[in-house]
Amino acid sequence: MAYKPRFESLELKILGYLNKRIVLSEKDKKHYLSLKKGYEGEVMFDVLTEKLTCDCLILNDLLLKVNNTLFQIDTLIITADTIYLFEVKNFEGDYYYELDRLYKRPKAEYTNPLHQLNRSASLLRQLLQNLGYNSTIEARVIFINPEFTLYQAPLDKPFIHPTQVNSYLRRLDMASSSLTGKHKMLANKLISLHIEESPYTLLPPYTYDQQTKGITCDLCLSFAVTLQGNKCACEDCGHEEMVSSAVLRSVREYQLLFPGSIITTNTIFDWCKVIGCKKRISRILGRNYKMVGVHQWSHYDKEF
Repeated sequence: MAYKPRFESLELKILGYLNKRIVLSEKDKKHYLSLKKGYEGEVMFDVLTEKLTCDCLILNDLLLKVNNTLFQIDTLIITADTIYLFEVKNFEGDYYYELDRLYKRPKAEYTNPLHQLNRSASLLRQLLQNLGYNSTIEARVIFINPEFTLYQAPLDKPFIHPTQVNSYLRRLDMASSSLTGKHKMLANKLISLHIEESPYTLLPPYTYDQQTKGITCDLCLSFAVTLQGNKCACEDCGHEEMVSSAVLRSVREYQLLFPGSIITTNTIFDWCKVIGCKKRISRILGRNYKMVGVHQWSHYDKEF
């Protein structure tokens, strides 16, 4: 199990909610899909690193700062002798490497991931030195997508191709030395320095009135959800969910999209749409949220 697990970023969550409730611009849609694909690739790599049996600490998704400079690390693995830094790319299709540049065929240039890798490795080295550690760092770009091919890849570059990922991790897994308390102290320190919210978050402006109201299917995201007794059923994929679970999921979505907004029975009744009884909404909120105020001034605060 990862010592620091990976979660969807706030930016990705909000863009995902907006993508199903409003029509995103082409630019915002492209940004959302890029973030989503990147996250999916990182999760694919997580599935593989979770299988490691050597004595190691896996830290996923770190956003750190050193000397007033921010840098991000997809995956960091601390072993007794080496710290492994991985930049994970979920590129798909045919690419080629030419004159230190990366292109997708026929001729679309992409940012060379080595630039990001080298920057992160350099800044991590500075941070470790500031913390009193002089550890060996091995930095690699992981191309995780099995449908990715890189032509003309130089042999001296730290690229791990899709067909090489498993064998590379097997070699890493052969580390026999045990971690000490100093390694765990380092991991805890890095986690404490992790910056939760990126200042580079890019979200389009949006309002409540723009949003398509209703409960979406938890499986296929469709709005074709109907009420059937104590369950919400999706007419598109057949998935069923308890009404209380669907309502609470929708409330959390509302809270994320509109932080600071007051949660009331009327608001959630309007937001969920398909629940035809306000009393039912009120009961669900009352069982799961702390009520503040009375009568027309009442609203719901933190979830129990």
